[in-house]
Amino acid sequence: MGLITLSSYLTDWALGGATRQGVAQTIEALAGSSIAMAELVAKGRLAGSFGRITARAGEFDEQKEIDVLANDSILAALKETPVAAFASEEMAEPVMLDDKAPLLVATDPLDGSGNVEANVSFGMIFSVLPRHPSSTGEAAFLRPGSHQLAAGFIVYGPQTVLVLTVGNGTNIFTLDREARQYVLTHPKISIPPATAEYAINASNARYWDEPIRIYVHDCENGADGPRGQDFNMRWTGSPVADIYRILSRGGIYLYPGDSRKGFHQGRIRLIYEANPIAWLVEQAGGRATTGHERLLDVVPTTLHQKTPLICGSSEEVDRVSRLYTGLGFKGEQSALFGRRGLFRAIT
Repeated sequence: MGLITLSSYLTDWALGGATRQGVAQTIEALAGSSIAMAELVAKGRLAGSFGRITARAGEFDEQKEIDVLANDSILAALKETPVAAFASEEMAEPVMLDDKAPLLVATDPLDGSGNVEANVSFGMIFSVLPRHPSSTGEAAFLRPGSHQLAAGFIVYGPQTVLVLTVGNGTNIFTLDREARQYVLTHPKISIPPATAEYAINASNARYWDEPIRIYVHDCENGADGPRGQDFNMRWTGSPVADIYRILSRGGIYLYPGDSRKGFHQGRIRLIYEANPIAWLVEQAGGRATTGHERLLDVVPTTLHQKTPLICGSSEEVDRVSRLYTGLGFKGEQSALFGRRGLFRAIT
């Protein structure tokens, strides 16, 4: 049996109709842009100083030269596809491409760009949506993640990989650099329901709300705590790298809202990052939640809306959800293992 390329995979899938053919064409354009970007970033400093700050893109994020390059590359690639409008984390408003086209694309062109200069994995996240019947402006993108037609992300690391779902499972394609094409290497992956790894930025611990404090503290107590097993913490600062690890071997990713000014609704962008990640995770058998509701059911109210994101192995995500509803407090917040004082109340 020969290798299955991304192109052949999409060609077979697209036999289902015109909409699928348009989605396939769009995914191939995004993949082509990522191949060019993979070649560029692989040169490192030989290609220039990508970490140079060019602007302040949002309330907290600085825009770097590499962010702009990635955004422009994707925009150029989509001009030859059936995409009506393109929305990006790097742009304040969507760009109109083809008023008669049936699709929309939303991307984070370079997730984790702060890792570029440190030679740590980073990537690109994308979402393909059906065009809203009445608009191609900001309002067209304000739909729940459950409306997505395709979602994926690229990881630029030791290997360049494309993680993709078109609604029939989550598949991983690895870039064959010599052939300049993606090849299916991990078909229909499945996230283990249980895990002994969690990913969270522990430097923000003093700002967490009680359910997250309890969950992480129980993991920290390991085999001597109420969980009865040891846990490892992993954190790269790039969601695509952390989620890829979880897709590969299980785990839970936590980026909750916290008490810092401007972070009450988290920092992950709903449309560009959380929705595509959530669908990829669910299609691999995992869960994705805000802590209070299924993430793919959230209806966006603004283009750059942020959200808490908790996703990964189903049993761990369910455990955190129980803590948010209060159902997990009685069994998981015992006097023996509870943290006394300001950080953890004892009931």
